[in-house]
Amino acid sequence: MIPVYNCSQFLQETLQAVLEQDLGEAQMQIEVVDDASTDADVKALVEQIGKGRVAYFRQEQNLGSLKNFETCLNRSRGHLVHLLHGDDRVRPGYYQKMEELFQRFPQAGAAFCHFHYITETSTYLPYKYQTEAERDCVLDNWLVRLGQKQRIQYCAISVKRDVYEKLGGFYGVTYGEDWEMWMRIAKDYPMAYTPQVLADYRMHQLSISGQAFASAKNMQDLQWVINTIQQYLPETARSGVRKQALKFYAHYALRVANRLWHSSYNRQSVRAQIREALRMHQDFGMYWQILKLYTKMMLNYP
Repeated sequence: MIPVYNCSQFLQETLQAVLEQDLGEAQMQIEVVDDASTDADVKALVEQIGKGRVAYFRQEQNLGSLKNFETCLNRSRGHLVHLLHGDDRVRPGYYQKMEELFQRFPQAGAAFCHFHYITETSTYLPYKYQTEAERDCVLDNWLVRLGQKQRIQYCAISVKRDVYEKLGGFYGVTYGEDWEMWMRIAKDYPMAYTPQVLADYRMHQLSISGQAFASAKNMQDLQWVINTIQQYLPETARSGVRKQALKFYAHYALRVANRLWHSSYNRQSVRAQIREALRMHQDFGMYWQILKLYTKMMLNYP
């Protein structure tokens, strides 16, 4: 299921990556769910690329990402559901590996792979995301580890349909809502994992994430998520996990602030990220980073 909204410049790459792994209509539903995009004739684009193999559904009006994801889940028919955003992509072997993981670990409610970050031009970013295990497995102590920070992207995970039917879909916020969902799943089900890099998550300014950075809504939403997921954790772990998560994302907010300054010189956005960072956590290292950033801003130094 491929939710899209105003990302037509990436959709061809997304669809082609899926079609290259097409298992056939009897085994695989491929459908684009368009949240009333205005940037292109998405239906025509889907017909051109899919040549009748890819179904298309358009919302009558823009409903927002959460409602569009809900539509994807409601329209999905498969035993396994993969929500692949229209600006991300899978690598060769993704669907075969997911099938292997669920067959090998039938108790798993979801399975995911390692992934990389890419830019608007599909260039790989030098972010190193630590692998969760050295080999295919069901992850140990996963609920607590996942509670410390978001470790999964939509493009990298497939979920059993009956898990979504039991637990419900995405809600609450538009940034970090997936982290809350994966935590809900991890509370009730084991999760299978492969360290193979089989998906790419695209970072760009027009994405939901990119828009949230400018207003620091990303950090406000993450604080909601951090507080919400406490109920899924063992009571003895809650306080420690919450402190770790707040510290991690406070430092992350400063990294975002630096990126915003270097890319757009937007003082308002930088200050908003710093403000939210200090609400989450404070330490000497943060103060030093903030001082250096404000010095750059005063000197108009890139």
